[in-house]
This record gives sequence, structure tokens and C-alpha cells, in this order.
Amino acid sequence: MLTPSLMHHLSIVPDFRQAWKVQHQLSDILFLTVCAVICGAEGWDEIEDFGHAKLDFLRQYGDFEAGVPSHDTLARVMALVNAEQLQSAFAEWMKACHDVTEGAVVAIDGKTLRGSYCRGKGKGAIHMVSAFSAANGVVLGQVKTAEKSNEITAIPELLKLLNLQGCLVTIDAMGCQKKIATQVLQKGADYLLSVKENQPALADAFEAAFPMAKVVNFEGDAYVTDEKNRGRQETRYHIVSEVTEEFQELSYEWAGLKTVGVVMSFRQEGDEVPEAPMIRYYISSADLSAKKLAEAARQHWFVESVPQAQKSAA
Repeated sequence: MLTPSLMHHLSIVPDFRQAWKVQHQLSDILFLTVCAVICGAEGWDEIEDFGHAKLDFLRQYGDFEAGVPSHDTLARVMALVNAEQLQSAFAEWMKACHDVTEGAVVAIDGKTLRGSYCRGKGKGAIHMVSAFSAANGVVLGQVKTAEKSNEITAIPELLKLLNLQGCLVTIDAMGCQKKIATQVLQKGADYLLSVKENQPALADAFEAAFPMAKVVNFEGDAYVTDEKNRGRQETRYHIVSEVTEEFQELSYEWAGLKTVGVVMSFRQEGDEVPEAPMIRYYISSADLSAKKLAEAARQHWFVESVPQAQKSAA
């Protein structure tokens, strides 16, 4: 689905370079960078290598009269590009070629661009936060965080770009923030947020409401999955509940909170002694069943672990 429409959308991004110094068209540089990142490139060297390997393909849509820009040129020019305009252009292209169906899971995930940290030049690592259609791994939008920043500041900017009406947005514990939960609801979507120690009040409420004995002998909605892969067996036990008394006060702080969930996973390698169970906590504005929690959590984990090259819009 890499069509000329991508080049059309990228062509609206202004070029602030002096025209007489320009050797490589900005649209070519943007097109190369977007295609390479979608296909798994994680640094300027890898983007340049992608360009040399796919030059014939790239020339079907751009000029590339001067060949492939060097990694230094790519880094220098991309540093001059207006990030918001580039993000908007990318998001508009994705809207044109991919519709997110109502009820779909959209996973928000953060990554660090390999090789982007440079202590000598005083540059921090480049962090990217992306939104993926979990059903097929399609990138819906992407935001680069500012230096000395993190996912918390980037997620709201990414959410502004996306059409999420009717979707279930899954975010890991870094994005478990009250303002982010509210913003998801304002976009016409529901949230499913992973809870860890960065939200101590929620974590304490889960520990009080769901001690191990209650989880193991849970009498409400439960769902079990078993997976075997390369000699490792993993069993996951999912339970969900309406907001219990332990969460009553917190429910006023977390907009739309309807469901709390617990996932307990057991792993065993071959005949070895099983690992200690791992417990994950979740809050959601959706009225989730245990099976739906299992499906949404699994799709989010898949997006986190799948090789970047598979997260393609092709």
C-alpha cells in the first residue's frame, strides 16, 4: 500500500533549506526515512543502507537524481523538519489508506531509536511513541519525544493525531495517567491501562481487592489461555470485575472507570521448575469480559514484541 499518495502527503512539509544548496529533494528524504523506519530501520546508517538496497523502488515515487543521501545528510535535514507537520502528514496518509474499525485494539508503544544517543555532541537518545492497529501491526501514527522527555509527554500529542472513535486503546504502565485516560475518552474511545507502582494508590487497591487466594479461587468472570512455543509453556489466567469498594474513591479520579482486571501468568521451560507467577493489573473504561481482556492484552504484548520490520503498512 505504499502508493504515490504518501509522497503527495509528504510534499506539503515545507523545506527551510537554502534552495541553491539543495542536492536531495526534501520529499525524497522524507519518503526514504518513512519507508525505511516502517520496514525496520532503527538509525540513520540503517536508513541509508535501506536506500541503497531499495533505490529502484524509491525512484518509482521520487526523483533521487543524486542517489541516496548519506546518513549525515539524513540526520542534518531531518533535524530541520517541522516535526508536527511531518507527523500530521503521516497521520493523514494513514487515514487515507487504512480505516480503524470500531472495537479495534490500538496499542500505544514506545521505542528508543538505536544509535541516536551521542554523548560527544550532547544529544540525547531519540524516543519514538507509535500507535499500532494491533490486528495487523499497521502504524497509525508516530511522535518523536523531545530531548529530556518521555512517553508521558508524547502520548497526548500522538492521541491528537488519531481517529480513535469506538476503539480500545491499550497503553503500558508509563501511560497510565489520569489526563491520558480522559483524553482517550474525549476521542470517543475506551482505554485499557496497565497498572504498576507509578500509580501507588491503584496498585494498593489491587493488592487489597485481589490477594493471591482470591485470584486463584475467583468466582466471577475468568478466562484461561495456554500457549506452547519452542519448549516453553505459558498459562495465563484472566479475571475481571466491576469496580469494587477498594476502588470507589479512585473511580472519581479516573474518568469512566468501569472494569478492573488481573492477569496471572505461569511459565515453564521444558521440565524445569515453573517460574514464580507474574501478576499484571489493568483498569479500563470499557465493560470488558475476561476473554476480551485476554485478547486485548495479548494483542498489545504482540505489538511490543513483534520485530519492527513486521510493523509495516505494506
